[in-house]
Amino acid sequence: MSKTETDNAEQDLGAAGSQLSTAPVEPPVAPGLGVVGWARWFWRQLTSMRVALLLLLLLSLGAIPGSLIPQSGADINKVAEFQKAHKTLSPVYDKLGLFHVYSSVWFSAIYILLFVSLVGCIIPRAWQFVGQLRGRPPGAPKRLDRLPAYTTWRTAAEPEEVREAALKLLKKRHFRAHLAGDAVAAEKGYVREFGNLVFHIALIVLLIAFASGQMYKSDGTKLVVEGDGFANSILQYDDFKSGSMFSTDDLVPFSFDLKNFHATYQTSGPSKGTAVSFAADVDYSEGAYGKSKPTTIKVNEPLHIGDAKVYLVSHGYAPVITVRDSKGKVVYHDAVPLLPLDANITSQGVVKVMDGYQSAQGVSEQLGIQLFFLPTYAGGSSVLSSFPALDNPVLNLAPYHGDLGVNSGIPQSVYQLDKTHMKEFKDSAGKQFRDNLKPGQTMQLPNGAGSVTFEKDVKEWAGFEIVQEPGSGWALGGALSAIFGLAASLFIQRRRVWVRAVPGPDGVTVVEMAGLGRSESAKVPEELGDLAGILYDQASGAPGPADDPADDSSPSPDPEVVPAEGAEKR
Repeated sequence: MSKTETDNAEQDLGAAGSQLSTAPVEPPVAPGLGVVGWARWFWRQLTSMRVALLLLLLLSLGAIPGSLIPQSGADINKVAEFQKAHKTLSPVYDKLGLFHVYSSVWFSAIYILLFVSLVGCIIPRAWQFVGQLRGRPPGAPKRLDRLPAYTTWRTAAEPEEVREAALKLLKKRHFRAHLAGDAVAAEKGYVREFGNLVFHIALIVLLIAFASGQMYKSDGTKLVVEGDGFANSILQYDDFKSGSMFSTDDLVPFSFDLKNFHATYQTSGPSKGTAVSFAADVDYSEGAYGKSKPTTIKVNEPLHIGDAKVYLVSHGYAPVITVRDSKGKVVYHDAVPLLPLDANITSQGVVKVMDGYQSAQGVSEQLGIQLFFLPTYAGGSSVLSSFPALDNPVLNLAPYHGDLGVNSGIPQSVYQLDKTHMKEFKDSAGKQFRDNLKPGQTMQLPNGAGSVTFEKDVKEWAGFEIVQEPGSGWALGGALSAIFGLAASLFIQRRRVWVRAVPGPDGVTVVEMAGLGRSESAKVPEELGDLAGILYDQASGAPGPADDPADDSSPSPDPEVVPAEGAEKR
């Protein structure tokens, strides 16, 4: 087709060939338009789909350092360790804000620009889409044979009958159709543009949900021994972090008591010792005066209380230890949570007796006892547990006496012992005194300094993570809506169909059908052929002008959808 014919074809299509989407047309901006002109140009660029995709890519790339580099908002101790190990990179990372990526200036700038871009892109498209829904499909162009999918035939039916049948057929096929002069104009596939808008709106919802989740979230952990409980107060957390807009008043009021923890493990085969199930039986209540209700918290099955979720994240053992002084007075009696060291829950911990202890000489001292616990002792020289369950528990104790350093004002870990001002207890050979105990056994300290008893009751503890994420529901809804919108915009095609029925030069009705789609697809010709076949059955063909009208033995063939002149069939 020559350039002149192409220009004529475009003029013939007119409004019928207008764009089948709500994508805004970006007129070129000539230089020298001044501040207002360049501001408009910048706004068009910012709200274009190209820039929105670029910003989305930059946001994804910007999140990578937040996953690879320790973040101060997640674990300040890991950040300190990283800075100590990388003295050259740390100052650079600190200036770039890589230790707090999600609150850095550059990440926030990308985030805000993406938000503005999406809003600026959606509002005009939504307004244009509403206008299309309120309007009618455009009338048929003068030359239907120039459209990508086209078919024609002659029929003895009246033009009005053909148009009425075509209108009824197209509406039955869920086209928006109406009579426009001598033709029926129909359009279908608005869900494509609707899905496109839903996808972009869902992205905005995701951004808002992510921002609100970061600002108002809270995340804390708590270790609870069997028989103990927890109330959702910031003072009771072992570790707690929250968003910048979070307030302690936002904590969901609830409490729970850990009644029992039970775990099962593989007892044979190559997976021996592998955990099968972890479950914590708790009694919980909502509010200050809520009724207590029993439930079981399992791995990946959290307890939901309002906006809070209580996850079961860890567990271990807490042997009950009783310490007596030289006069037999009980100066310590409690379950001591121990930290697991391996998959078989070989554990270690510390007992700190800070007050009330007196030596055999009547001197007030503090005691520190290092504990090393094997749930299943294999015997011999084994120093590690051979199975995570309590099959043959053994507790190794190494006592110290002196000053624990707890009165210095420097924070200490409850799982570590500061031996700076502590002395070892010595045995008769002058070596460090230590002993292995089984449940119910007692270790006598040297020189009548007292005793330590490993009680028969070995309790278990469970580690819980309490999370409040107010934007999680919106984020999930936005993600699902984005998937739906993207699927609709990819797999549904916007298309238009016209049916023209007019009397021919010899008085016989000539029917023309044509279709136009937004993109190159075989669906338009196939759908047009299907519609033409149904309409042909209602308005059957008549002999052509060159045929013998007296010869009725050979009826006209079914219509075939053919490509327009100069266009490829698709």
